[in-house]
Amino acid sequence: MRADEKGGLKEKVRRLPDRPGVYLMKDRLGGILYVGKAKSLKKRVSTYFQRGRSRVLTPKIRAMIDLIADFDTIEVKSEPEALILEGRLLKQWRPRYNTDFLDDKRFLLVRVDPAAAMPRFTLTRLRKDDGARYFGPFAHSALLRRTLAGMRRQFGILLGDSSPKQLPDGRWQLYDDVRAELYTQSNIVSGDEYRARIAEAAEFLEGKSREWLLKLREEMQGAAAAQEYEKAANLRDVVFALEKTLRPTRTFSRTHVPEIPALAAMDALRDALALDALPQGIECFDISHISGTFVVASMVRFTGGRPDKANYRRYKIKGDIANDDYRAMEQVVGRRYRRLTDEGKALPNLVVIDGGRGQVASALKAFIAADLEPPALIGLAKERETIIFPDARPPLNLPLDHAGLQLLQRIRDEAHRFANSFNADLRSKRIRESVLDEFPGMGPTRRRALLAHFGSIARLRAASAVEIAEAPGFGARTAEALHKFLAAKPAGRIDPL
Repeated sequence: MRADEKGGLKEKVRRLPDRPGVYLMKDRLGGILYVGKAKSLKKRVSTYFQRGRSRVLTPKIRAMIDLIADFDTIEVKSEPEALILEGRLLKQWRPRYNTDFLDDKRFLLVRVDPAAAMPRFTLTRLRKDDGARYFGPFAHSALLRRTLAGMRRQFGILLGDSSPKQLPDGRWQLYDDVRAELYTQSNIVSGDEYRARIAEAAEFLEGKSREWLLKLREEMQGAAAAQEYEKAANLRDVVFALEKTLRPTRTFSRTHVPEIPALAAMDALRDALALDALPQGIECFDISHISGTFVVASMVRFTGGRPDKANYRRYKIKGDIANDDYRAMEQVVGRRYRRLTDEGKALPNLVVIDGGRGQVASALKAFIAADLEPPALIGLAKERETIIFPDARPPLNLPLDHAGLQLLQRIRDEAHRFANSFNADLRSKRIRESVLDEFPGMGPTRRRALLAHFGSIARLRAASAVEIAEAPGFGARTAEALHKFLAAKPAGRIDPL
């Protein structure tokens, strides 16, 4: 690592928060070398760049530090969350320097099968689609086991090591003898009574019922006031275990891992596309239609790597274009950037087209027709997430875990969602308005005049016959007939895509 690079990283470390989180060490190509968790991101990451520390490191870690060209951090709310997120990112990227993760160890879950004759709470590390209920994951295994032991005493439930016995009368004996764990509950129960216990224990484990916790805290305070310090200390340990176990902790699935910081994603995209500057402003276009009808377009903008919804735009495609995506793309790109130029506003750093070479060529044609110098322009073809350039450069396929590609995917998916919602809105409006075509004598001129007067079909439906008669070209008799006609017709409805 050069001295100037090391100085830049140290400055980046100084700006880190003294908060828990996960850090990702990266090489010059943006590859993930190492993923680690930290109680304090500032303190932990700084240890990698301290002078003289290399003398006490293993050769493997020293070699990794020499490869570090950058790092990203993801701040979380607590140390257990950092632990869970670290595990998720390790499974996703499997960095070569995380040798401690080779055992693929997972966090503990609590499982209970409601379909069993006598459901038990058991520990597992794998969540299966087997109809059972799962709670967790839980980062503190020792505290979790202590919590379950306390739940067995409090609620009279069975854990995984239990073997209940059914009695001749159909009831169940939970244990061979009445042990201390069941001091608050009967050892002989019916199936229905036991299932009520299971429901109560599950509600507690979900954090929805805290009465027992409040009772224990009151007992602890009472024991301390009575100077029964040993009892108070034991109760304190139980309360601590319960609170720590039940504290809400976010889980991070593959599709909900927090995004790598936006700046890092933009930086990775700049390098991958060889852009002249960081793509602070990115605009993406998508065309939506149903078999050539209701042709619309969307344009979404990301500023600083995040959605800039105030600058989203929707377009109705003009003219008889039908299902010609190329002409529709050329039209909407031309309209967007001619207007920006006329208003004296800057063009974005990067324009993304949802589509392949044909759509990209159409967008480029729009810039040429408008006599505008195009900014960086690419297409993103969805089948293999292939990046298409408008020049002679070959198509580019980035790794699916590439931060720059993930940013492109987010903006492309947002443009697609925005276009589809607009398309659905228009179809829904057209279906609602089409009821007028069924009214005798309702030609195009009358229909336009009516909608112009009321503004929408919903307002027309709410109008009285007298109010309809005030519209141009409508007399009292026709207005009365239309009012009765609309009252007999239910409002149309269409679900969005």
